[in-house]
Amino acid sequence: SGVVALPIAEYDGRMTIDDHGADSSGIGRGASGDALPAVDVIICAYTAKREAFLRRAIASVTDQLDAEQVIVVIDHAPDLFGLLADDPTLGDGVVVIENAYEQGLSGARNTGVDYATAPVVAFLDDDARAYPGWVLAIRRAHADPATVGTGGWVAPEWEDGVCPAWLPSEFWWTIGCSYRGLPMDDKSVIRNPIGASMSFSRAPLQAVGAFRSGLGRIGTTPLGCEETEAAIRVQAAAPGSKIVHLTESRVGHYVPRTRTTWSYFRDRCVAEGRSKAMVAGAAGTRDGLSSERRYVLRVLPSGVLRALGDAARGDVAGLERAGAIVAGLALTAGGYVVGRTEVARVEGGARPSAMRTSIVTRSIAGAAGVRARCRVRANGWRGHR
Repeated sequence: SGVVALPIAEYDGRMTIDDHGADSSGIGRGASGDALPAVDVIICAYTAKREAFLRRAIASVTDQLDAEQVIVVIDHAPDLFGLLADDPTLGDGVVVIENAYEQGLSGARNTGVDYATAPVVAFLDDDARAYPGWVLAIRRAHADPATVGTGGWVAPEWEDGVCPAWLPSEFWWTIGCSYRGLPMDDKSVIRNPIGASMSFSRAPLQAVGAFRSGLGRIGTTPLGCEETEAAIRVQAAAPGSKIVHLTESRVGHYVPRTRTTWSYFRDRCVAEGRSKAMVAGAAGTRDGLSSERRYVLRVLPSGVLRALGDAARGDVAGLERAGAIVAGLALTAGGYVVGRTEVARVEGGARPSAMRTSIVTRSIAGAAGVRARCRVRANGWRGHR
């Protein structure tokens, strides 16, 4: 059939390069026959409700003929595993396995990394699709021995066809897409990639323990930053290594209207702040917040000014975007404070839980007030046009 299905009982998660007879140098002929590092693509999925998107993601990779194998990891969803396990239509080189670790994106990704045999592992979200040349761009980047990881450009594919007027591009990370503030030059050095389109050299990633449990999504819970924390550890363990941003390596990421609501934006910002606090606790604030300092001090202020300029030129939604930037920063900062107190509790120095609740409540209330005032003003402008 071309599809290999391995239930947990038949997969012990201990396979290595040598177990599969791969070239120990890490350089060999890939599926396309050239002398570039081979790549295994890992796609993690957790619900049968997104089966159609998952099939689209798989096909977008197998159509490129550049991946050694496509490893589909089913995260504790037996109904979805049953649908795909023996499906011959997925294509040759597609492997369907179950998450061998605890539920969550980190465990699913680690399962895929354990099963992989190629020297490079690339990750694609189940609701994303790789554009032509995605795998090849990753392979070319990893031909540089100093490159231990890559991040690609993630373009939003809106369910409604257009971006909501109030959602600023500086906060497209809340929907899992590339955002204003990322470097535009190809192969620019970055701290970490976006999880919907990224790759790592497999050996360094495994050497540091891959993705840390406790970070990353669990079902629909919008936590994240597991790729940030892993990228920091990989580079720290290999001095002189780098992670690069590949603008030519592109994917489209489906954005349902449920992710373009204020409530999702609010929850995602708070969750990001909490996740960043965990990363800073594990890696230190210097590494854990290095990119965020520039983002807060340069990208967001310029975004507010640009949005206000748009409003002055007649785009009244610019006022809403400016308010969303201010609100998003407040919510993320509030989530960070809550996360730091949670880390302190684990370390034995927690603040009272009532204080943690008060901090995030004030952040949410203040952010909601900023956004509401901007919406009122924007609506007032509309009424007088």
